[in-house]
Amino acid sequence: MSDELRVRIEASWDRPDAVDVAAVEETIRLLDKGQVRSAEKGAGGWVVNDWVKKAILLYFRIRGMESIDVGPFAYRDKIPLKTDYQEAGVRVVPPAVARYGSFLSEGVIMMPSYVNIGAWVGPGTMVDTWATVGSCAQIGARVHLAGGVGIGGVLEPVNARPVIVEDDVFIGSRAIVTEGVIVGERAILGANVVLTGSTPVIDVTGKEPVEHRGQVPPGAVVVPGTRMKRFPAGEFGLATGLIIGWRGEKQDQKVSLNDALRDFGIAT
Repeated sequence: MSDELRVRIEASWDRPDAVDVAAVEETIRLLDKGQVRSAEKGAGGWVVNDWVKKAILLYFRIRGMESIDVGPFAYRDKIPLKTDYQEAGVRVVPPAVARYGSFLSEGVIMMPSYVNIGAWVGPGTMVDTWATVGSCAQIGARVHLAGGVGIGGVLEPVNARPVIVEDDVFIGSRAIVTEGVIVGERAILGANVVLTGSTPVIDVTGKEPVEHRGQVPPGAVVVPGTRMKRFPAGEFGLATGLIIGWRGEKQDQKVSLNDALRDFGIAT
């Protein structure tokens, strides 16, 4: 089915004057059910399904604005809201919003937060208050996105990798992850960590610093840092992530991010 849909979506993308509406709507329906994904992990790593992202962009194009009334709340948008939470086994606390075409696995908890179209959220994950999961972001199982976390969305260019947060990751309050960064499984990001595709993530646990860009290694414990750089006007600090340790069984047993970070001498 997905191979046939891919061919039809690609044809519509090449001929925007003759969009296959049925193929676009079916792709979004399958996205909403978690049966297709905008990116998925294979034997060689994460692969972007750009045809799915094309379908999302085409969906915006063919949809008209409509009013949506939900109890005391009123919205006006092109994309419907997600429904059938009871059937999916998901808890959604008002006024949380998930758009149709996002997928929430069984056991997901959404405090007042937001999940955009194309995103995939794994089982048992907590999307805490005012956290946002951007379009096409892939969030693994048993992840905790703490209050105010910003997971960036990537729709264009269509071949760009979305943000990936793998299983059992803990991301602290007000942290931001954008531009297709991959956060490896079991990593811990402290509060206020900001990672873009070009932000250096520096491992300072050894005798010499080791630099990563675009990804956080599995099990890394990362806190905000700075690195000095000289400019014509003087020397200034640029934001970095600092890997100050590696998650072990002791941190797995902690009930909060603060407790885990205290093992590394960090209070947040």
